Amino acid sequence: MPQKITELQNQLERIIKGKKDITDKILMAVLAKGHVLLEDVPGVGKTTTALALSRLMGMEFNRIQFTPDVVPSDVTGFTMYDKQNGQFSYHEGAVMCNLLLADEINRTSSKTQSALLEVMEEGKVTVDGETHCVPSPFVVIATENPVGSSGTQLLPESQLDRFMISVSMGYPDHQSLVELLRDRQKENPLENAKTVVTRDEVLKLQKEVQEIYVADQVLDYVADLAEATRKHVLITLGLSPRGTLALVRMAKAAAYMKERDYVIPKDVQDVFKDVAAHRMILDSKARYQEKSAREILSEILADVAEPKVEG
Repeated sequence: MPQKITELQNQLERIIKGKKDITDKILMAVLAKGHVLLEDVPGVGKTTTALALSRLMGMEFNRIQFTPDVVPSDVTGFTMYDKQNGQFSYHEGAVMCNLLLADEINRTSSKTQSALLEVMEEGKVTVDGETHCVPSPFVVIATENPVGSSGTQLLPESQLDRFMISVSMGYPDHQSLVELLRDRQKENPLENAKTVVTRDEVLKLQKEVQEIYVADQVLDYVADLAEATRKHVLITLGLSPRGTLALVRMAKAAAYMKERDYVIPKDVQDVFKDVAAHRMILDSKARYQEKSAREILSEILADVAEPKVEG
């Protein structure tokens, strides 16, 4: 459904001004059945992006604002005794939806953060010994404030690894900001967002992305990049097997967005830093040299030989 993808891109661009490269990456992650981590300062459009996606893709939307007093049952749900029928019944938590916006995830306790792990990985929750599956499709878009903000704490590596990509919205450029101000003089474009694809069509799109062909030369290239992160002198923890699989899935989505049924090395390069950066743990020497994970990953892309793949 290439025309549907184009329409989704156009509608997102109308709502989120000047951030097509970021909204495209988020759309790729949804098509690749992945979850998204948005790290940025407040007020740059993170919540608006999640709302826009849910409306354009016909998804049931839930939002949970993470604070220190949010408990795991708020996320997963709980059972309660029903006097009328003499049985325990399950009351759904916030995860029982298609698109969950986990706002300011690094402001809550680690116990509550970990409550998201099973459902993000397995698509189900277990409450009092009973398993409940979340609806399909299911996507978590989590936002976090920059490390060092009041009341924040670092997410554990095990949870960071569950997010397919991590991106930053950033401030819009001058012209995009002027357009945003002009468009919102009388109404918010988000209020007029219409469904472009249904949930069933989203599932079909995800299946088509999964069937994109990846040649062995490209898989070798992906493995070379992953191994380069593990051997780099400035990286303590490199790209895990889960992260490497995520890289392939995102590359497939990138190819699909460009209306190709096969992956080329450029697709891998385009998403490599978004998939890998939040999974890296840097050596103290990197901090001393004031090098970021993305800068080191750019060096790795330049150093690892690109295979020649015939299209």
